[in-house]
Amino acid sequence: MQPFFVWVRPARGILSPLGECFMMETLHSALGVLTGGAILLFELTGVGVIIAAGLRGIVGCLRRDPGTRLRLAKGMALGLEFKLGSEILRTVVVRGLGEIVLVGAIILLRAALTLLIHWEIKTEERAAQNSAVP
Repeated sequence: MQPFFVWVRPARGILSPLGECFMMETLHSALGVLTGGAILLFELTGVGVIIAAGLRGIVGCLRRDPGTRLRLAKGMALGLEFKLGSEILRTVVVRGLGEIVLVGAIILLRAALTLLIHWEIKTEERAAQNSAVP
């Protein structure tokens, strides 16, 4: 199996082995920068969504709004989806087995939290429908 850079080489002999190594390092660096920026963006978005949902939840709780739990759960689920997306992107740039295990454990925990929150949302929606039906 030939490496990727051989397939994109314009003509035989133009790139030396040193040039090929440099190109691969440059592509790897660019991928790291792009992925790092996307991870940061997803993390910040997830945190922002969770904070906004929490603040809306506090206001709804003070007003004794019955739909507060459902809106809070939906906001937390959306925020966790962004955080989960950032962890999945983080797997692109891991270098060692220890990092892979750590990122995998974080992904599993966040996926479990997301499933539990979605289950709670469905339960709350069913309870709201049953109480609305006379």
